[in-house]
Amino acid sequence: MATLFAQKGYEWFLPLYQARRRWSDRVKQVELPLFPGYVFCKFVMDERMSILTTPSVLGIAGIGPMPLPVEEREMDAIRRVVGTGMELTPEPFLEAGRRVRINGGSLEGLEGMIQSVRRRDRLILSISLLQRSIAVDIDSAWVTVLPTSKREKACSPLWSSASYCRA
Repeated sequence: MATLFAQKGYEWFLPLYQARRRWSDRVKQVELPLFPGYVFCKFVMDERMSILTTPSVLGIAGIGPMPLPVEEREMDAIRRVVGTGMELTPEPFLEAGRRVRINGGSLEGLEGMIQSVRRRDRLILSISLLQRSIAVDIDSAWVTVLPTSKREKACSPLWSSASYCRA
């Protein structure tokens, strides 16, 4: 499907992670999508029929028939984390927890939710529209806890003429 988007001239993004899978005779390292069933595609809303008529596309993420864009800062965060080559794992969507900002290393400036797992700190990055998250191991010395504000979350900018949507 991503190849079809590229052939149509659309920018697409399919974030992958490495996983070990066991078959009856061996264990193999494979690449799997971080968000199974989703390919992100940047397009102008008026051209969405071109996306919807692409083979294997079931729909565009949104509320009912109204497509909704994924926040640009969420897409940028996912791209940056995938680009580092750090170990990633998909995580269930978590609304509870404290938001933090990374203040060092290759992820400096990213914001996400902090979670402690097995004596290691992990940063959870979420795509709110999809209710899905990924986790990356971080150094706890790099984080600053951010204040929580419902107004701040409600006023975050979204792309209006283009969006990354489920395909």
